[in-house]
Amino acid sequence: MNDSTLTITAQQIVDSSEGATAKTSISKKAVAAAVAGNALEFYDFVIYAYFAIYIGKAFFPVSGEYGSLMAAAATFGVGFLARPLGGVLIGAFADKAGRKPAMILTAALITLGTVGVAITPSYEVIGIAAPILVVICRLLQGLALGGELGPATSLLIEAAPPGRRGFYASWQVASQGLAVAVGGLLGVLLSLSLSAEQLASWGWRVPFLLSLVLIPLVVYMRKSLPETHEGAKERSGSAIVVEVLRNHKKILAIGVMLFASIAVASQIGNYMVSYAVQVLKLPAAVAQSSVLVGGIVTFAFSLIGGHLSDRYGRRVTNILPRVALAILIVPLFLWLTGSPSLVTLLAVNAVIAALTAMFGAAGIVQVPELLPIAIRSTGLSISYAFGAAIFGGSTQFIVTWLIATTGSSMAPAWYLVGISVMSLIAMRLLPESRSANVQK
Repeated sequence: MNDSTLTITAQQIVDSSEGATAKTSISKKAVAAAVAGNALEFYDFVIYAYFAIYIGKAFFPVSGEYGSLMAAAATFGVGFLARPLGGVLIGAFADKAGRKPAMILTAALITLGTVGVAITPSYEVIGIAAPILVVICRLLQGLALGGELGPATSLLIEAAPPGRRGFYASWQVASQGLAVAVGGLLGVLLSLSLSAEQLASWGWRVPFLLSLVLIPLVVYMRKSLPETHEGAKERSGSAIVVEVLRNHKKILAIGVMLFASIAVASQIGNYMVSYAVQVLKLPAAVAQSSVLVGGIVTFAFSLIGGHLSDRYGRRVTNILPRVALAILIVPLFLWLTGSPSLVTLLAVNAVIAALTAMFGAAGIVQVPELLPIAIRSTGLSISYAFGAAIFGGSTQFIVTWLIATTGSSMAPAWYLVGISVMSLIAMRLLPESRSANVQK
């Protein structure tokens, strides 16, 4: 499928039964194994955002009210910069060797990154080596997450029953919501149990250490996963990447813009903890509770979005929530900044999470359905990783810089409006994929 025949090919691959029957049936246990790894890896990655204020003070002694936070946000973005490399390398590995070995590899990489962040001494103890080590750990985590989505999502949609691919793939987004909720719950408990000094000293390390207990279980579970693509062992990974970039440029470019809006909206939601503490001057426990609510809402509405995309199509489920978010976000932030409280913070974060989850669930299945099975993991990984790296990775730094530079607490809302408009333009170019035959 090349760029000039994207829409035609999307029609040609329509299957009368709304999707060919998967070669390998997938059990609930296998779904749990796939999404549990995704949840754990996403949890390890995003808890850095939740405790960015404390991490900034521990590793980045930069002067100024926003200095340490901006340094921590920049390091958070470093993890996103490694995603394209992970997407290319691990995505191609999954198309060459199969989905399962790639998913085991990503679990191992995230373990190394998490251990490093958890045990690295502060700047006061080892000096400049501290931020350097943290950056390296963030790169490992980014490499893992960049390569995680492609193989796991490809496995889910290839093994899903006919007419249920959207719902099965939506568990990827739902698992991220679960990770957000668990991280938020831990944040609330730690904020209520520890003093500000204790959180800054060692309390922020606790969530990283707790995740290490579960990683061996995830690796064990993934070893029992079914394989939905035997791979093409006679082809090199570089040949797979070249084919994707040469023949599928249009779908990749549209996919980048689609995932960019998902990443930015998600990171605005994650940023609400730092925003609530630094800008709204709300207590840490209140700020962390917004994450908990956002995670629960994401879990529920991603599954709703997956179901709706199976019933009404990917395009409508992708477009309408984006339009709603672009329209509502400015009034919501005006309400929040005008009356900062637990109620307004939870309400705004819940709306952002619900709408993002719905179009995220539709988007995560629409792009891979339009790609051939032989290069699906690579294509999806590249689109997701570049969208997340370029836009998601810079979101927290950009909005922090905008707030510090302009003095306007509305900066996150206007930034999200701009990204939403860009993604809607891209969505007009993406064909419907609900009835695509994903076994070809």
